[in-house]
Amino acid sequence: MEEKKMTYSEAIAELEKIVAEMQSENCSIDNLSAYTSRSLELLKVCKAKLLTTDEELKKILAELK
Repeated sequence: MEEKKMTYSEAIAELEKIVAEMQSENCSIDNLSAYTSRSLELLKVCKAKLLTTDEELKKILAELK
């Protein structure tokens, strides 16, 4: 089952929640691996979105020359 396309804002919001949970006193050591794995997935989503946006902006700016 394929996960729906996540927006950059959604990925950042989830990352912020994970960071807050990891910094809380209630964070279980048992969850750290899962949090780290999910964070890596979210960072990849963010990186891909940023690279795509950068490429699109460069194309638009090139048309202005």
